[in-house]
Amino acid sequence: MTEGRTVPVVGTPYGAVRGRYEHGVAAFRGIPYAAPPFGPRRFRPPQPPEPWDGVRDAGSFGPTAPKPPYSEAFARYLSDPDVPGDDCLNLNVWTPDPSPGARLPVLVWLHGGALTRGSSAVPVYAGHSFARDGVVLVSVNYRLGVEGYGLFPDAPANPGLRDQLAALRWVHEAIEAFGGDPDRVTLCGQSAGAISVGALIAAPQAQGLFRRAVLQSGPPEALDRGKVRRMVRRMAARLKVPATAQAFAAVDQDLLLRTQAEVGRLSGPVLGGPAFGIVVDGDLVPRDPLRALVDGDAARGADLLMGWTRDEHRLWLVPGGLLDHVDRLGPVALAGAMARCRCGPEVVRGYRSLRPGEGAADIVGQMVTDHLLRRPLHRLADARPGSAYVYEFAWPSRLPGLKACHALELGFVFDTGDVPESRKLAGEGAPQELADRMHAAWVRFATEGDPGWEAWDDTHPVRVFGDGPPHTVHGPRDAELALWTAPRAACRAAGGTSRPGTATGADGDAPEGTPVPRAAELRAAIRRLRRSTGVRGA
Repeated sequence: MTEGRTVPVVGTPYGAVRGRYEHGVAAFRGIPYAAPPFGPRRFRPPQPPEPWDGVRDAGSFGPTAPKPPYSEAFARYLSDPDVPGDDCLNLNVWTPDPSPGARLPVLVWLHGGALTRGSSAVPVYAGHSFARDGVVLVSVNYRLGVEGYGLFPDAPANPGLRDQLAALRWVHEAIEAFGGDPDRVTLCGQSAGAISVGALIAAPQAQGLFRRAVLQSGPPEALDRGKVRRMVRRMAARLKVPATAQAFAAVDQDLLLRTQAEVGRLSGPVLGGPAFGIVVDGDLVPRDPLRALVDGDAARGADLLMGWTRDEHRLWLVPGGLLDHVDRLGPVALAGAMARCRCGPEVVRGYRSLRPGEGAADIVGQMVTDHLLRRPLHRLADARPGSAYVYEFAWPSRLPGLKACHALELGFVFDTGDVPESRKLAGEGAPQELADRMHAAWVRFATEGDPGWEAWDDTHPVRVFGDGPPHTVHGPRDAELALWTAPRAACRAAGGTSRPGTATGADGDAPEGTPVPRAAELRAAIRRLRRSTGVRGA
């Protein structure tokens, strides 16, 4: 129901909330979908919120999940508001018509931030434009870092992903009262949010809670459980406590965040390193999400929209001058890329042949992006011909060095290029026409399941959003991606089962007869690369 045109009031399963009319749409912020995850609920699956009497004010963003701040280098480009408080499992709703009869399509947004940072309060994610164009936008906060993705012997895995599932269930139960259609829900995320989307649409418990999905710059994946355990054990060693949820719950919150940031200092998408992430848990994530989606029946009826930015890696390498540093390292950086991607030198030679004139940093960045992101999304699209749509964002930032970097497309998707936080990545003068077209494609997909270009087939159509009108090209990266399946491309050395061999020599990067590095050599190279760059993950 509504109460005048200035104070919209809507009932939820736990009590009524009062929002605001802004820019012609109703906005509700900070609505609890689960109880505060602290005290006896810490490191546990989310529990329903305590119902409230009367009308709860929903005019301001709710508390954000505990997280360390971005490093100074990354804070120049990325905003991450910090709202204090324990009630951090909350969500926001923007709707043009907060009444049960509207039955509008719904877009549920999961933010990025490497599962350690980010929140729904980032101004770039404001939902006014989606609501203006007839889509109910819901954005979600969820637990991050060790609180959301630590792996302990005395607590269930993936509590942050369980938070997202609880929010999706809340949407299914409550969104009709806000004007949404629970049978037309599109689950959408970018970076770590897209990884979360991939895990959720593959999860047995989430089937029936969504109709479509959007994965922006993030593939379905699960981290190795040992890698996440090592992150927890390193924190425990610094804190001088056992690596258990009970022991971590007794640690001061600020100290826990500082320790998490310090342990994760040398991690990053390009160079790897310790990290938190979704793991196979035999329950919510019973198997690797990509395999479940490619080989199994998960989300078989769902339409998929997925893609990447042309220069994803630039956001990870430009801050702090890391791009130039990796270029100077040259062969060490390329050896590190082979270790990171578990490939042989013939893949490096292939990239250098296809990208003449590019420095080591761009070769490394493109290789890692293809290995971690583009190849998995191609696999998923190949498994869903006729119902998958693929895009590439190619418009270059006006800021030096960034080009079409990771996260740059967000201000265009949300049509929020006028907010200062969007200009931190895009610079001044971002084209409104591009935002109009890209935003309209996302609206059309959420509404109809078709963003406006041909679905994926064996010609590999990709919609390119760049300078000038969007256009479709076929197989724009096929030559590079084919390098990974060429003979000897799967380098057994990285897995520890290599045989001695020699490189064949090409393009001047390795003389003929150069030995193929063994596993230990590759691991040592990537350790030297991390130490020499001193990289700090975003």
